[in-house]
Amino acid sequence: MLERTYIKELKNKIGEEVKIFGWVNVRRDHGKLIFVDLRDMSGTTQMVVLPNNVEAHIIADKIRPEWVLEVKGKVNQRPDKMVKKAEDNGEIEVEVLEIIVLNEAETPPFDILSKGDEVGEEHRLKYRYLDLRRPRMTNNIKVRGKVVKFLRDELEKLNFTEIETSILSKSSPEGARDFVVPSRIDRGKFYALPQAPQQYKQLLMIAGFEKYFQIARCFRDEDTRSDRQPEFTQLDLEMSFVKQEDIMKLNEGLLIKLIRKLFPNKTIQEVPFPIISYKEAMEKYGTDRPDLRKDKNDSNLLAFGWVVDFPFFEKDKQTGQWTFTHNPFSAPQDEWLDNLMNKTNIEKIIATQYDIVLNGFEIGGGSIRNHKPERLKRVLEIINYSEEQIEKSFGYFLEAFKYGTPPHGGIAWGLDRLIAILIGELSIREVIAFAKTGEGRDLMMVSPANLQDEQLKELGIILNKGEN
Repeated sequence: MLERTYIKELKNKIGEEVKIFGWVNVRRDHGKLIFVDLRDMSGTTQMVVLPNNVEAHIIADKIRPEWVLEVKGKVNQRPDKMVKKAEDNGEIEVEVLEIIVLNEAETPPFDILSKGDEVGEEHRLKYRYLDLRRPRMTNNIKVRGKVVKFLRDELEKLNFTEIETSILSKSSPEGARDFVVPSRIDRGKFYALPQAPQQYKQLLMIAGFEKYFQIARCFRDEDTRSDRQPEFTQLDLEMSFVKQEDIMKLNEGLLIKLIRKLFPNKTIQEVPFPIISYKEAMEKYGTDRPDLRKDKNDSNLLAFGWVVDFPFFEKDKQTGQWTFTHNPFSAPQDEWLDNLMNKTNIEKIIATQYDIVLNGFEIGGGSIRNHKPERLKRVLEIINYSEEQIEKSFGYFLEAFKYGTPPHGGIAWGLDRLIAILIGELSIREVIAFAKTGEGRDLMMVSPANLQDEQLKELGIILNKGEN
């Protein structure tokens, strides 16, 4: 009994009988000869059905694109003048001996062999399982997997521990609205989906792990944005007993190694990465995520850079009260610690915050954290948290800080954005398997969706009239 052969292995099976499975790319009827291009996860090959194989010829006459087949055949060398050197299997073809139709398929709503530019994005998202058959999309998702594996392997070599943190968490102020999940058991109370594993990773430093990372799912209920997703992925890491330059050096080395390993056609403009202050970036480029490329027409040029010395606080335009520029967990630079503790010159306090930019996009950001409870408490007071609010929202966190918290800091990369830039895609939706629209709608699953009345009753939720 023949075992399955993947299409990429056929070139090593010339003269042998094989069994292959896959989807029909194209069927071409040349009268007596019928040619079928079949694909599987590993590649595509041309098959030929000869007229003397009557049964297979009858079946081949009926099959159409995207039908799923099991094929028994013989791998033959193509004649010299029929060789297509530009194709992976251009030197061979499979002479079909037997065809079994495993499943028929309706005509797809769009051409899945094209790049997809001619298809509306909403249409593609509605039929995402078909859109992912597109060679460009298949490659994007596979490259994403390789990037994640590379990062895991490298961080393990550096003695980082991969730790999954909770998805059902508690609402906290981290810059955007939380997605909340009602509790059926504790009526009227809610979990929140994490905007980032910020507090968890700091608690892991308190727990003594020293080096943590996670490929983390994050959730933010933000207003409609053209290239944002309500759920996204970060490379999240945290380290103990480090300074800002230690974290920057480690991450810079990781990025350089990633590019040289997986994207050798790309050129990094400057190594080590340039470091500019927030003030310089705003004065020179008018943005804190400047595009540092010297030749913006070079699609393979990568201009990384660090932006540092961010102001810790800024005035909220609506309330006029102080708020944080990045997150409330950052530490001030040493020379500004007294100002933080005494709540003086608040507008001048500089945080130990560092962002990494690439070709005009922020692809990551982090900071050294406040590791003493009184310092974090002072930040919360400056952003107008009352004693009661501090205890309610952060009491457990401040309590943990009392039990020997090491100095620590970390960073998070926006993996979706980084991978999109490296692949050459304009939208992060092109590197996310099941993406949502800019409004956060899942057109394939048709969500968000109404709940049944019984579900709402179980959760103790009463909607305003007409909202369900």
